[in-house]
Amino acid sequence: MTLRGAFEAGRFAVTAEIGPPRGADAEAITRKADLLRGWVDAANVTDNQGAHVRMSSFAGSLLAMRAGVEPVMQLTCRDRNRIALQSDLLAAGALGIPNVLLLTGDHPRFGDHPDAAPVFDLDSTQLVWAARSLRDGGTLASGREIGARPDWLVGAVENPFAPPRRFRARRLAKKVAAGAEFVQTQYVFDVDVFTTWLAELRDLGVTERCRVLAGVGPIRSLRVLEFLRHGVPGIHVPDQVVRRLRGVPADRVAAEGVTMCVETIQQLAELPGVAGVHLMAFGYERGVPEILERAGIAPRPAPRPAPRPALTGSAPGAVTTEGLGHAG
Repeated sequence: MTLRGAFEAGRFAVTAEIGPPRGADAEAITRKADLLRGWVDAANVTDNQGAHVRMSSFAGSLLAMRAGVEPVMQLTCRDRNRIALQSDLLAAGALGIPNVLLLTGDHPRFGDHPDAAPVFDLDSTQLVWAARSLRDGGTLASGREIGARPDWLVGAVENPFAPPRRFRARRLAKKVAAGAEFVQTQYVFDVDVFTTWLAELRDLGVTERCRVLAGVGPIRSLRVLEFLRHGVPGIHVPDQVVRRLRGVPADRVAAEGVTMCVETIQQLAELPGVAGVHLMAFGYERGVPEILERAGIAPRPAPRPAPRPALTGSAPGAVTTEGLGHAG
């Protein structure tokens, strides 16, 4: 079943993440996809996450699809103007990438090329509007008509915990008005604050028009805990989470973090308006099946991987024609 199919069937959806490698190793995508296949409805392929150079989301999405995992191709406004953004969206549609997630993107000063010139020709809301114009209106942002239209789902991101919180629901409402059909949120460690935000979305009628996937993930070390608390703007880790992780022996922190993630998924699954979860387990993809199984989420149907032709040789185009902080 596809992500679209999960939404249409009203089944609790699960997405995860595949971070492309810092290099040209196609099998790095395949290895991560193999760990997720059969457990997720789709997996985000990140777009130079954190403003660090990696294999493109477009190429990674094709490799993930070939490995039997439906991709969500991320596309940020940081590195491209509106011409390149629309070109990449059309390419994704032409090659059958079924979902796109549209973000503003982290500023280059946070990445490995801090002197790179940022583009930000559009912001994420404007890019969502441009994508819906391509798909539903058959027109470019300039108003010029296109030929064959793409057919992907349009996604966006939101952080319910970023200040000022009273504006976060309205901010997402604008993206939904522009055309966002699903949203993935920043990590949810405080279910009470998230519940308040979700109620505001329901009052605005957002949850009737947009599927909300709550962001979750295990904190598997005290170093990661401190990084999330102090190194990533907009992530809210409540005191009770800090006390719980610091209150166990050092060799039990990873297991306790996984247990907390499981409990959070179970709580979120009970909230009206939550269509699923977006599971971020960077470097711990092998733990995704355990987390989901313990949370009571059953495996899902997955397509068989497409044949994997050699990635080198004389057949041009062999890779692309086979088989597919979040600054929002």
